[in-house]
Amino acid sequence: MFGKLTLESVPYHEPIVMGTLAGVVLGGILLLGAITYFGKWKYLWTEWLTSVDHKRIGVMYIIVAIVMLLRGFADAIMMRTQLAVASGGSPGFLPPHHYDQVFTAHGVIMIFFMAMPFMTGLLNVVVPLQIGARDVAFPFLNNFSFWMTTAGAVLVMMSLFLGEFSTSGWLALSNLGNQNPGVGLDYYIWALQLSGLGTTLSGINFIVTIFKMRTPGMKLMQMPVFTWTALVTNVLIVAAFPILTVTLALLTADRYLGTHFFTNDGGGNAMMYVNLIWIWGHPEVYILILPAFGAFSEIISTFSRKPLFGYKSMVYATACIGVMSFIVWLHHFFTMGSGADVNAFFGIATMIISIPTGVKIFNWLFTMYRGRIEMTVPVYWTIGFIVTFVIGGMTGVMLAIPAADFLLHNSLFLVAHFHNVIIGGVLFGYLAAMCFWFPKAFGFKLNERLGKASFWCWLIGFWMAFMPLYIVGMKGMTRRMNHYDNPEWHPYMLVALAGAFIVALGIAFLILQIVVSIKDRKKNLDLTGDPWGGRTLEWSIASPAPFYNFAQLPKVEHLDQFWEDKESGRAFKQPTHYEDIHMPRNTGAGVVIGGIFGTIMGFALVWHIWWLAIVGFLGMVIGFVVRSYDRDIDYYVPAKEVEAIENARYRQLQQVA
Repeated sequence: MFGKLTLESVPYHEPIVMGTLAGVVLGGILLLGAITYFGKWKYLWTEWLTSVDHKRIGVMYIIVAIVMLLRGFADAIMMRTQLAVASGGSPGFLPPHHYDQVFTAHGVIMIFFMAMPFMTGLLNVVVPLQIGARDVAFPFLNNFSFWMTTAGAVLVMMSLFLGEFSTSGWLALSNLGNQNPGVGLDYYIWALQLSGLGTTLSGINFIVTIFKMRTPGMKLMQMPVFTWTALVTNVLIVAAFPILTVTLALLTADRYLGTHFFTNDGGGNAMMYVNLIWIWGHPEVYILILPAFGAFSEIISTFSRKPLFGYKSMVYATACIGVMSFIVWLHHFFTMGSGADVNAFFGIATMIISIPTGVKIFNWLFTMYRGRIEMTVPVYWTIGFIVTFVIGGMTGVMLAIPAADFLLHNSLFLVAHFHNVIIGGVLFGYLAAMCFWFPKAFGFKLNERLGKASFWCWLIGFWMAFMPLYIVGMKGMTRRMNHYDNPEWHPYMLVALAGAFIVALGIAFLILQIVVSIKDRKKNLDLTGDPWGGRTLEWSIASPAPFYNFAQLPKVEHLDQFWEDKESGRAFKQPTHYEDIHMPRNTGAGVVIGGIFGTIMGFALVWHIWWLAIVGFLGMVIGFVVRSYDRDIDYYVPAKEVEAIENARYRQLQQVA
């Protein structure tokens, strides 16, 4: 009746896991008790969990990302500690099988359930405001996508306490198909399938939003750079994520149906899996980094008090990166016998794709040149990114040389390079963007002093944690080992561990920054919608934006329309006439279909509980059918209500002025 699920599935013999489980259960009880004590269940359900407001959905995505950052970083600390103590004859504190689960979970969580939700959350908060739209094209689909992502995250977290997680790396490149016993790889498959479906639907949603819902007069070459990077990113999502879906479906068939798509002995081809997963995997890197590039462009322009240098070249460079991201995947396996001609092609393509990225770096520097730069927290993150990312990019060009890659492949040099661009590029960019756009979601700025403390801890800790990996990688230390006998490597592992703890301090400052800012929010209130003096449309309305965004859709004739309106005094001029506003209504369908039944189906498929899997699947199908017949999915905000809200907002603006 319960498939593979038995009492033995709970890892009682793992004290670390059981201690974590006790902490999670205690924390969950305290959280639920606090919500009940303060009577916030109805508020959470009606205002947040069922919301179709793109801004609230964006905030929920970012909350999930920060929670998963804490979990993923806990895995990183465990790995660094293991390698610091498992030298010589010491086995360390993590058994090999558990260590394999930890490094797999770390990669999966940080890419799929930290970086991707963070990126999608920023897009949700900002893009509709930048293009003058009242919401995304399909608000319910937006809510459903979020809950599908959350269902995948729940499965990953569940694997820690019930069964095990995959031991085959964040892309499952080893132990394919039926050769990997247990439920670990099944957790991996269904967590990624659920979240990947949500991501694909979200990508379609944003493409339609950007193409069809721009405010009157806004042409493509008048969109903010962040919106351009969002557009290219979502085109990449729609093109690449179906490849991941099909690849995992074939792997599922190997495991569940006994096929041999990726089994050489059964007539399949294991290298086909490697090709398919990296045809998705390398565009995924640019899916993550392009929105960070867009955020840096907005930040540099704003705090340099200048228009962005080379706007058109930035757009073309973004599009060029998007196209070329699909012809570099094979540099991930130069050593696997593809031949000199193939290796040469992909090596050259990898070097060429660095050129449009270099264009962006120079454009940011030229924007800052002779600008009136204000050294705020977002600028700190941006300058730290430029230095860190350039070094990471240069090591990437080194690895693009097949001959060099033959020496460095599968070494810690490669691990250091990857983290150099993902942390120094993606994470620094998202943290800068969160600080920059925080007032658009909550109406007050984050604490600057604590933000700078967090930045310095992240920057110093990052370099201490990963520069030693470059060195030991050059010395021959391979990745994925959980102990070693070479005493020469040990001091470097100790320095890397110290760096990881400094990064932990940076995360602590980040959480403290949010908590203190909420506590002192009245000191940092922003009602003007212009806390940084921005140049794009999201600053043309009061902060935070009302649920309908724009009482009247703005008309755009120039790239920096709002800047010109602000300089001329037209930016905050109150309209004289209001009309009814058409808005979508909140719905619990996304929670039920994606969050509840999606999780049930995924969990049941992991453990081969077929009757429960059918219940989950039918629940999702019936939920969609019921939703399709719901005629009460939207409503109109009366013009009188809009006028009352706007009058109150303009009174606030006058008080601030």
